[in-house]
Amino acid sequence: MKNISILILIVISLFSLTVQLYGQGFRFALVTDLHITKDSLAYNDLKRTVEQINNTPDISFVLVTGDITEEGDRASLYKAKNLLDKINVKYYIISGNHETKWSESGSTDFGHIFGSERFKFQYKGYTFLGFATGPVIRMMDGHVAPQDIVWLEEELSSAGPGTPIILVTHYPLQDGDVDNWYEATDVARKYNVKVVLGGHYHSNKLLFYDGIPGILNRSNLRDKADNLGGYSIYYITGDSIIVYEQKIGQEKRKWGGYSLKKEYYTESNDLYKRPSDSVNRIYPQVHEKWIVKTGHAIYSSPVLYKKNVYVGDDAGFLTCLSLKDGEKRWDFKAGNRIVGTPAAANGIIVFGSADKNIYGLDASSGKLVWKYPAKEAVSGAVAIENNIAYIGAGDHTMRALDIKTGRLVWEYNGVKGYIETRPLIYQDKLIFGAWDSNMYALDMHTGRLLWTWNNGLSRMHFSPAAVWPAAAYGKVFFSAPDRMLTAVNAETGKTVWRTNESMVRETIGLSADCTRIYSKTMQDSVVCYSAIADEPKKIWSVNVSYGYDHAPSMPVEKDNVVFGSTKNGLIFTLDAKNGTVLWKHKIGNSLINTVVPLNETECLFTSGEGIAGVISNGK
Repeated sequence: MKNISILILIVISLFSLTVQLYGQGFRFALVTDLHITKDSLAYNDLKRTVEQINNTPDISFVLVTGDITEEGDRASLYKAKNLLDKINVKYYIISGNHETKWSESGSTDFGHIFGSERFKFQYKGYTFLGFATGPVIRMMDGHVAPQDIVWLEEELSSAGPGTPIILVTHYPLQDGDVDNWYEATDVARKYNVKVVLGGHYHSNKLLFYDGIPGILNRSNLRDKADNLGGYSIYYITGDSIIVYEQKIGQEKRKWGGYSLKKEYYTESNDLYKRPSDSVNRIYPQVHEKWIVKTGHAIYSSPVLYKKNVYVGDDAGFLTCLSLKDGEKRWDFKAGNRIVGTPAAANGIIVFGSADKNIYGLDASSGKLVWKYPAKEAVSGAVAIENNIAYIGAGDHTMRALDIKTGRLVWEYNGVKGYIETRPLIYQDKLIFGAWDSNMYALDMHTGRLLWTWNNGLSRMHFSPAAVWPAAAYGKVFFSAPDRMLTAVNAETGKTVWRTNESMVRETIGLSADCTRIYSKTMQDSVVCYSAIADEPKKIWSVNVSYGYDHAPSMPVEKDNVVFGSTKNGLIFTLDAKNGTVLWKHKIGNSLINTVVPLNETECLFTSGEGIAGVISNGK
């Protein structure tokens, strides 16, 4: 009895301590969407914010929730860090899409500079968990990578039973912002998650993510109303979380909050919207022949070589799978993520990694044959011809390497931005875009610059850098975030024609007979233009009903069938001659990279959800 009495007293004491801890009030600041560049007013906005936070009493810590920079470059990240380090309390920081989509480092600089891509800490009984919501390099919706979902569940489950949790993201965890929001919310709803804090919208909003309270916060940038920057101040009381807008030099303004006592959501999934795969019931004959889940996000296309499939992933693995059934034959671990699509020839597979190396592996065994060091992350896709591999990198350099030895044949370092695309080999030229608004043409044998083309826009975000260009009839074709379909003279680099009639973006494909080009529009449709004409001549346009799409996945023709894919898990096929929709199939809800057709009925695919497989319209 005595032992039981002691045990009861301990439990009561622990309960009292827990109530006391959770009941203690505290406040913290949240700063988001800083958008620092090498030269901008955003720096002054952050400087004033840091000064005001340092002059505000009782701020326990600061959360910084993404879009630290405008262009994701290292110089701007360091510039922001130098200011943030002046905050006289501890700050916890996560990346935003501007650090992960546009990144000369292959989206590795953020973690290197700030120490981690996630955070976890406890304060007065609360656990705070911050994690990235992407996207990584590719233009797509926000995405919580499979490895981050695993981390989230591990951290939530390791917190004590009943521990109140506050999640911190950049994107809102909802449909239209994060493609797999439901994976994060399904995990979160099993635990005592009180609220999700974030930014991205540059405005103050109260939301619900599958029933979980969410608070979005104003940007640190000065607003149009009174030209003042600002941030948020949060109060945690015994029963509420309350948020104030704090403009620089003004009194804070209370604008929202949630009860910490109320039960807002249920663990059941039945009440909450989920992506529909109803299109699969319209085309029931389409099926997945085999599927492999790698456990890591995939942002590169699969490579087919001698009945093997090669897949590079976000954890740095290059994996060789059997084309027949997806069985793993070997894998090789690079030092960091693989973003650019590899290429294989003459028994060697070549790829780059964000670990700043270019690799040549024996395609049958996965053994390292050679490794060539670059100065920055290598995010470019590979093109191979006559045993020479061509690949661009984050060090603003295009290289030609002998695939047997890794010997450098030539390099061109006159590029003004980092390189992501797969270069085009056409008429003894190597043609590619970079994140500097330019398209380049080099002599493929010497690396000598032949011409450059520029879109005339000052912002790097409109560069023709993610599209894999195509060429025919003496013209090079590409599209870009400026929503223009462009044809330039392959010999001179002079513009032949440009059109924004169809609102295309970062996709281009060439017909097998080289007479037609294909591109996805940003809303529902695929268009086909003449590759022969010296003016924009549309041949057909078809509504595929895929919704809004801005993913850089290229249409590919095989046996008179055009294969395409989208940012939300859809693969579709069209009749190459007239655009008639043949079939569609939805695989998950994330980016499907450029697919590899096997014949008129089957294709290889990889997905941002970490899936590789073969889909078929046949037996």
